[in-house]
Amino acid sequence: MDLSISDPELAVLVLPGGTDFSYRPFSRLQGSAMRMYPFTVSIQARFGSRVRVRQPRYRVYGWNGGQASPMPYARRALDRLADEHPDTPIAVIGHSMGGRIAAQLGDDARVTDILALAPWWQFADWRQIHDQARVVAVHGEADTVTRPARTAKGIAELADRGLDASYVSVPGGGHPMLDHLGLWHGEALAFVDQALSRARVRHGATR
Repeated sequence: MDLSISDPELAVLVLPGGTDFSYRPFSRLQGSAMRMYPFTVSIQARFGSRVRVRQPRYRVYGWNGGQASPMPYARRALDRLADEHPDTPIAVIGHSMGGRIAAQLGDDARVTDILALAPWWQFADWRQIHDQARVVAVHGEADTVTRPARTAKGIAELADRGLDASYVSVPGGGHPMLDHLGLWHGEALAFVDQALSRARVRHGATR
């Protein structure tokens, strides 16, 4: 999904999930992509021309071990946003595998804010996030696909490093985020609102 907006205060990259191993071509109509469209649309509707929202498409559906198949496409989407809107901070929002992608994109200083929704964090992916990023993770307590305890551990480690990192638990929440819709979407909107506030502060400081 590609929504054209001029002169935004913030660019937002919404990263859908996938699976561990699969070379099935990624489709904009598959469940993991469609699950994120409501986030993409609601962010655009709430904040209008202040934000530029993009939901990229990967080549294949799986992470595929050391190949990290989605990463070149995610980094290309990040580069494109940065090229289109130079000096505009970029927030990334990722669900499941998209949360893993978001953490790995967090090694890029252009990424200022990271929201991980039920992230599939492996091998301490969070340790790649640079020290100036703000990180929020939201995870359902009943998630049996990815591990809320690991997510909480990652956030605690980031906070110990001195990052602005917070963890939100969803009581009874499952992996697909089809429960407690107000909480999941409310956290995403609050995340973007705070990212915009941070962007204004940075802009004022550089004027």
